[in-house]
Amino acid sequence: MMNQLNIRKPSAAGQFYPSQPDVILEMISSFGSGRIAQKQNAIGCMLPHAGYAYSGSVAVQTLSGISIKDTVILLGPNHYGSGPDFSLMVRGYWQTPLGNVEIDSRLANLFLSSSRYLEADTLAHTDEHSLEVELPMLQYFKKDFKIVPIVIKNDELDKLKIVADELAGVIIRNNLINSIIFVASSDMTHYESQKSAERKDAMAIEAITALDEDKLGAVVKRADISMCGFAAVAVLLRAARLLGAKKGRLVKYQTSGDVSGDTSSVVGYAGVTIC
Repeated sequence: MMNQLNIRKPSAAGQFYPSQPDVILEMISSFGSGRIAQKQNAIGCMLPHAGYAYSGSVAVQTLSGISIKDTVILLGPNHYGSGPDFSLMVRGYWQTPLGNVEIDSRLANLFLSSSRYLEADTLAHTDEHSLEVELPMLQYFKKDFKIVPIVIKNDELDKLKIVADELAGVIIRNNLINSIIFVASSDMTHYESQKSAERKDAMAIEAITALDEDKLGAVVKRADISMCGFAAVAVLLRAARLLGAKKGRLVKYQTSGDVSGDTSSVVGYAGVTIC
């Protein structure tokens, strides 16, 4: 029986995405989520995490082309600054309007015991939306899977590389490569003109599809790209490469301006698969 104290309640339902199950499913279906006959066996992907009206089509079309594995390792930014720099939930369930998703406690604890930076924590996850908004879309494509939720508020590349090495090491030692997939949650440039956002984001996407976290870190710093999930994506790129990934592919890019019509101040969204 589920312990109610171990259920992480949704904080973004009714804001970033609908709170009614039928409305969620109808909305996701409207994003062109038609089943692709031959899905890629991806090691990971990058998805945006804005309101579904703005970025949902990017996320859904990206997910529609890959196989969701038994355990999804969710990496995202800590927008609100609560908890430790590297916050990992190790037990319980995450609730969405489409049902509860169980944390893979075995894998989470393997990560925890093998890492010098990951800390067991629930506080950082309580109100954070960056991982939550991905769950109903994942549930649309796969009914039964577990998660390992990690949010990060440290962007020091040397530490991010160490965490990536540790995650990949656990997966390799336990022969889990065929049962996990990484999902890194990040929006791109924030609140600049459409032209500026597209120019800057193109540079970041080039580094991401090259699976080069060093290049990504350099271009984010040099071009002052306000990519909120840089740390999550950097961990994804290095871990995926260590697990045998060879390339990334941009599935879709758009901005909030493509939806709202206001191109004076936009947020960029990119969906990338990594195989």
